[in-house]
Amino acid sequence: MSAPTTPADLVILGGGSGGYAAALRAAELDMSVVLIEKDKVGGTCLHRGCIPTKALLHTAEVADHAREGEAVGVKSTLSGIDMDGVNAYKDGVISKNFKGLQGLIKSRGITIVEGEGRLVSQTAVQVGDQTYEGRHVLLATGSFARSLPGIEIDGTRVITSDHALQLDRVPSSAIILGGGVIGCEFASAWKSFGVDVTIVEGLPHLVPLEDESSSKLLERAFRRRKIDFSLGSLVSSVQTTADGVKVSLQNGKEFEAELVLVAVGRGPVSQGLGYEEAGVAMERGFVLVDEYMQTNVPTISAVGDLVPTLQLAHVGFGEGILVAERLAGLPVVPIDYAGVPRVTYSEPEVASVGLTEAQAKERYGEVEVVTYDLAGNGRAAILKTAGAVKLIRAKDGAVVGVHMVGSRVGDLVAEAQLIYNWEALPEEVAQLIHPHPTLSEALGEAALVLAGKPLHAHT
Repeated sequence: MSAPTTPADLVILGGGSGGYAAALRAAELDMSVVLIEKDKVGGTCLHRGCIPTKALLHTAEVADHAREGEAVGVKSTLSGIDMDGVNAYKDGVISKNFKGLQGLIKSRGITIVEGEGRLVSQTAVQVGDQTYEGRHVLLATGSFARSLPGIEIDGTRVITSDHALQLDRVPSSAIILGGGVIGCEFASAWKSFGVDVTIVEGLPHLVPLEDESSSKLLERAFRRRKIDFSLGSLVSSVQTTADGVKVSLQNGKEFEAELVLVAVGRGPVSQGLGYEEAGVAMERGFVLVDEYMQTNVPTISAVGDLVPTLQLAHVGFGEGILVAERLAGLPVVPIDYAGVPRVTYSEPEVASVGLTEAQAKERYGEVEVVTYDLAGNGRAAILKTAGAVKLIRAKDGAVVGVHMVGSRVGDLVAEAQLIYNWEALPEEVAQLIHPHPTLSEALGEAALVLAGKPLHAHT
């Protein structure tokens, strides 16, 4: 083994959302940084997750608009989906972001090491025959698409989201195992592409981590869109057939389709990387950290999908920045994970921040809840979208939960997070004048109802 390189202040293993955010912030704070990545900086989010799936969903939206043009007086028809064109558009978006990110990292003087790294001590990472020694090491190795026991991913008939993003054709039919964010987003996009879609979810509702009212609104919308789903029963087997795949459930139901997408969540990438040998505490493959993203080893921190917090790119950004600032000696505040906005980019979208009604009742006992139906919102009528905005407040207190369903409500969650994180009273939000006609008025109207002075709402 060659001699170690000059020690860096921070050695980061993994260049996804958490790793590169920490690198950028640490470099900004005058730390020397080595960023090790075996694939491409940007990680899952940029190359196999958030960005490509949202590009597909935008294509799906354009397809719906073409198909439904007559409804608004535009003589348009949808003659088909050109998957080569879709993939070229998607890959163009990724490429533009990737180039921008590479330029940003280079401009901050960060050393990028391309290769597979392994933790070899509590302060060092080895790549090939080179060792990188740091005052501190940050583990940010991310996650992979999980499967279920007994289900063989073959990449053709039985696929993960990674394969789904590379499909060169529009399948005639698909069964999606998992009705969480990933499953619902693919179901939505594929339905717009003309695919016959069935979702299988073992829990009683789609997007089961959301407020139950949001799940029910999404289910109603999916029924209207003729997206089939089976809830509350687990898969017993997945078998390939002459024409495709057959999925059998424990309740006796059977479904057949051209392909199966396994979308049952993501597991941490941590095996065989030297974490246990260095003494890092683990649980179910996740690296355990405290509220400051510190492991039980003082010189090692961990962020992103590798730790058991919300698996969201923007959470990785926040955690990476927190670690960089803590190492620079700045005062840092632990992340309130309930205060992180969550969005499912299906049609309609589901967006939320704060506590569900069930969680709020558990924490505060008595709560007040208002649901404002988008039927009363002018912009929603123009967009032909249905849904609702639900506000939850502690009795006579601040807003502790915001839950929204409808087209484009993901764009409203930025205001919703300010309301929650700044512990705003409904009376304070009600004083704010929302622009008309916008979907944001629905948030304002719900606050007006909670404040006891409804305007465009029946009480």
